[in-house]
Formats: sequence, C-alpha cells, structure tokens
Amino acid sequence: MVFADLELAKRLEAAEAFACEQFAEARKRLDPASTSAWMKCAGATVVFDGVGAPTTQTFGLGLFELLTPAALDEIEQFFRERGAEVMHEVSPFAGAAVLDLLCARGYRPFEISSVLYRAVELPSAIHEAGIRVRVVGADEAQLWSDINARGWTHEHPEFEDFVRESGVLVAAREGSPCFLAEIDGTPGAAGALTLHQDVALFGGASTVPEMRRRGLQGALLQERMRYAAEHGCDLAMMVAEAGSNSQRNAERKGFRVAYTRLKWKLVR
Repeated sequence: MVFADLELAKRLEAAEAFACEQFAEARKRLDPASTSAWMKCAGATVVFDGVGAPTTQTFGLGLFELLTPAALDEIEQFFRERGAEVMHEVSPFAGAAVLDLLCARGYRPFEISSVLYRAVELPSAIHEAGIRVRVVGADEAQLWSDINARGWTHEHPEFEDFVRESGVLVAAREGSPCFLAEIDGTPGAAGALTLHQDVALFGGASTVPEMRRRGLQGALLQERMRYAAEHGCDLAMMVAEAGSNSQRNAERKGFRVAYTRLKWKLVR
C-alpha cells in the first residue's frame, strides 16, 4: 500500500511541476520569441508561461528543501521582473512553518484543490463496440486540440481561443502523449498524460457534446492506464477542485485523496 505522506507528496508534486515546466519549454520551441522560462529555487519549480497563465506559479515549495526568506526573495523577483503575480501551489506536507512564512510576507490562499492517487494497473475491461483509443501523431496536434476545445468550451465559448492554444502546447510537450477516443473512426474525446519518474499524471479529458454518455471517457481512462503500466509507471495521479464532480468521478475510478492543496497569492 502507498501511504499519503511526505514521500508521496514529493513524487506527485514533482510530476505536476514537470508537466508545467514542459508548457514553458513547448512554448519556447513553437515560438522562439516567447519569454516563457522556468528555474529551480530551494527545491521548488518556478514557472513563467505568460502573465495570467495558470501554469505561471511554483510547485513543490517547501517540500524538497527548507524554504527561507532569501529563497522567497529570489522567487518573487523572478515573477516581478516578468510582470506576473506571485503564486505558489503548496502541499500541506510542506509544513506549518511554510504557511506561517507565506502569511507573514502578505500571501493569502485563494484556491483549493484535491490531489488524488492510485496504483497503476493493467485494465481488463473491454471497450464497447466501435470504440478505439489511440495516441495521436505529431501531425495531429491541431485535431487533438480541436476535439479537446470543443469538449471543454461547449458551455463557455468565450474560452475557446485560450483552450485551443493550450491544447497545441499540450500536444507539443515532452513526455506527454495525447490520446483520442473514436467511435467508428470519428474522434469524440481527448485526454492527455504526463509521465515523470514512474508517475502518470492524468490531465483532464473532454468529450464533444454530441458523443457524450457513449463510453468514451471510460475508454480514455483505461487506455491511458494501460499506457502508463506499459511504460513502467506504478503510480497514477489526478488533480481536481476540492469536492467537485471531477473529484467524485476520480474516486469512483479508484483514486484516493492524498492531500488538499492551497494556492497562495502575494497580495501586498
């Protein structure tokens, strides 16, 4: 059994940190003029991928090394010189001293998420007739992005451009295969996976409106789990808004809550 402790938190946070630093790397490859950048400081991964981007923040703060005021000075300067707000995603296993230091410097929590995990196992279930899941090729990044965007933005079309741009970056990241689920050859759902040091991070999957409730989400989860097992991963993880439908769906699939995480913003 894998227990929810500091060592587990280190593995999970390192996997998500890798996924986010690869956003910055992918953007630089696609656009050499981009100012995206990342660095390590006091064991934390510090990512800038554009002002206001959800990946512009730190991961692993206080988990891998002692957090000091001097380290926070360096991190804050990294964001400020790029015109970005200073934000940290902090696991409770970082300890009370880290939270106390953030409060003393004028940080306030503003977002709560659940980090979930389970053992990776080869699935035994058979897909419904006509369903096929496959890893997309490099020339299908736009197709994957289109399906992903249609699924995510059906009820919020104002976010479509942002989601499409993000989808292209997801498909361009290293160590992050993208999957399409099809019914009779027609793509209907998209999902991503990031592999890092035997941890498989399951990104949010989406289904286009007209093909929902036909088994595509279950097939995507199964085949990503199979891919993770075949590539040597022993641990799967997901991140969801605390108490959300996404969290409940993950728990129905065998995921357990490892810890509840706070996101902090510097407000002064």
